[in-house]
Amino acid sequence: MKTYSAKPSEVEKKWFVIDAEGVVLGRLASLIALRLRGKHKPTFTPHIDCGDNIIVINAEKVRLTGKKRDDSLFFWHTGHPGGIKQRSKGQILDGKHPERVIEKAVERMLPRGPMGRQQLKNLRVYAGTEHDHAAQKPEVLDVAAMNPKNKRA
Repeated sequence: MKTYSAKPSEVEKKWFVIDAEGVVLGRLASLIALRLRGKHKPTFTPHIDCGDNIIVINAEKVRLTGKKRDDSLFFWHTGHPGGIKQRSKGQILDGKHPERVIEKAVERMLPRGPMGRQQLKNLRVYAGTEHDHAAQKPEVLDVAAMNPKNKRA
């Protein structure tokens, strides 16, 4: 037997839309990262981008378990002395760009390097229910129905 290695011309990419309303953040992010990499396909090849395109809607309604909404912090530095800043996940979800929480969670589950950055470009996250990709005819992927633990009321 020979090991199958996909070529970029053989890769078939599909479009999926995921509704994040009431879905636990970590479980959602791990499923999205799996789909972006293409590990759910039998033709998975590590050095080729064979993952699908994912559209996430209702990003501001994602759920966090425990006290992560208040205790989990994002840090950044302004570049000036004493310029370290922090913001909790709850503040980000209630703020201007709630989609960044999902983007960061997925980004940290993908490989670091050129391949991970290329795969992350196949993710589109929207705070509301509207998205600009109706022309691609995305299939609905119901993450909440896959496992009872995925959805929290």
